Amino acid sequence: MNEDARRPRWRTPLRLRTGTHWAAQEPTWQQARPALIAAALKRAQTRSGGNWFVVGASRSVAADGRPAGRTVGGTEIVLWRTTSGDLRAGPGACPHLGAPLRESRVVCGTLVCHWHGMALEGAPVAGWQPYPVHDDGVLVWVRLDRTGGERSTDRPPPVCRPDPGRAVDAVVTVVGRCEPEDVVANRLDPWHGSWFHPYSFTDLRVISAPEGEPDEPFVVEVSFKVAGRLVVPVRAEFTAPGPRTVLMRITEGEGRTSVVETHATPLTPPGAAVPRTAVVEAVVAASDRPGFRLARALAPALRPLMSRAAGRLWRDDLAYAERRWALRNAGTFPG
Repeated sequence: MNEDARRPRWRTPLRLRTGTHWAAQEPTWQQARPALIAAALKRAQTRSGGNWFVVGASRSVAADGRPAGRTVGGTEIVLWRTTSGDLRAGPGACPHLGAPLRESRVVCGTLVCHWHGMALEGAPVAGWQPYPVHDDGVLVWVRLDRTGGERSTDRPPPVCRPDPGRAVDAVVTVVGRCEPEDVVANRLDPWHGSWFHPYSFTDLRVISAPEGEPDEPFVVEVSFKVAGRLVVPVRAEFTAPGPRTVLMRITEGEGRTSVVETHATPLTPPGAAVPRTAVVEAVVAASDRPGFRLARALAPALRPLMSRAAGRLWRDDLAYAERRWALRNAGTFPG
């Protein structure tokens, strides 16, 4: 039996940090080899996503009479729910005269165009063809075969998450001037964590990094800052199961089995002069501690806090991704 299994569940996960000042921490640039990061990115890009793209949180498409509008790879999309809560998706322009369907209304589960009253129930009509759509309970996915150019699959690649009955999830979406590969490359560089995000992470150490094995993860030990010198140490693994997705899973320490899913969805068409990418990040937190039941009960209040914390990190990480794209675009990227 390991130490975590013997430890009483009520014992606090907090530790008193004894590390050094930011400027005195061990440099990581020699370990963060550009070729290693580039190889991990290339392996991710060779994996198929089945032409599925994340377009937002499940709860962002509500059954309240209002459709949701999204854009993926320059393709305008409209989404809505039927009276039973089922999801529907299709082109965002009305097939009659091109009205923006995201501004229309849902009446008894039917999308009714606000220009001339054309009704769309989610079946093909007048050249309007629905898109395959999937709601996994946390995120909404749309399959766009022309945009993806991959071999299509019936469902998005599966993601192993904590049991929904004992987890709290939050989703944040931010948009940057870069391409999906720049977002993925950022997540496949764990060495920047305690240097670039000192307000959140400290004592970061990469235990192992993939050296060519297809499914080998990045294994990281890091402490999350709580307040002052109080931290929560964990061990986590980073993997890239698809060309636009990176997963971080806590494998040891507080919140074991919790995951952070980072999905990069292109908004602009391939080759756009100024590309834009949406980062949709889902944080699915879990804990075996009895007190976590209270956290689940307070989930509506916790979600904005979780989203705010993730959004702060992504303000920094988008600067990284945007800088990477700008250098690549100029032909001066050193990696």
